[in-house]
Amino acid sequence: MPIKHIAELKVVLETLLFASTEPLTLEQMRGAFDEELGADMLRRALAELRDEWQNRGLELVTIADGWRFQTRREYQCYLQRINPEKPPRYSRAVMETLAIIAYKQPVTRGDIEEIRGVAVNTQIIKTLEQRDWIKTVGHREVPGRPALYVTTTQLLSDLNLRALDELPPLVELGNLVAPNPHTAQLDLTEES
Repeated sequence: MPIKHIAELKVVLETLLFASTEPLTLEQMRGAFDEELGADMLRRALAELRDEWQNRGLELVTIADGWRFQTRREYQCYLQRINPEKPPRYSRAVMETLAIIAYKQPVTRGDIEEIRGVAVNTQIIKTLEQRDWIKTVGHREVPGRPALYVTTTQLLSDLNLRALDELPPLVELGNLVAPNPHTAQLDLTEES
C-alpha cells in the first residue's frame, strides 16, 4: 500500500513502534514500506508523531538502539503498584567496574584493576556481559593480549541515552576515572 500523505505515514510508524518489542532504527522502519522513503521524511514524521504524543502517559523517544514508545517517568509509580518489580541490585564492585568501562573505554581488566586498586573478579565481567552492558572489541597488543572492553548500545538504551557523551560529566564523579591514553586507538562510533 503506497503512502500518499504524511498523516498516513505517521499512522504506520505508530503501528510499527507499538507492535515492536524492541526499539526500531530508521532503516528497519524504512524496510517496512514498498516505496523508497527518505530518512528526512521519516524523521519529520517521527518528530510530528513525538509532538502529538506530548502531554500523554507515553512518549516517543530516540535512544541508542533506535526509536520507541515508553512510559513517562512521572507515571511509572502507578505501573509499579500494579506490577511491582524489584530492579536487579548490583554490588558496588560491579557498578564501579561498569563506570570505569563506560568512561575509559576501551579498557582491559588490568586497567580496571589499576584504577580500583583491587583485582576484578571474573564474575563481575560475566555479570556485565550477561546483562549485555559490555562486550569485548579486541585485544591490546601487549604481552598476554588482554581483552578490551567497551559498553554496548543496550547499556545506553537501558539508561535512556543516545550516546556516551550524554553520561554525566566526569567532574561530577570526582577523580574516579582519569583519561585513558589508549582510547584514541579505536573508533567506537556506532550508528543508531
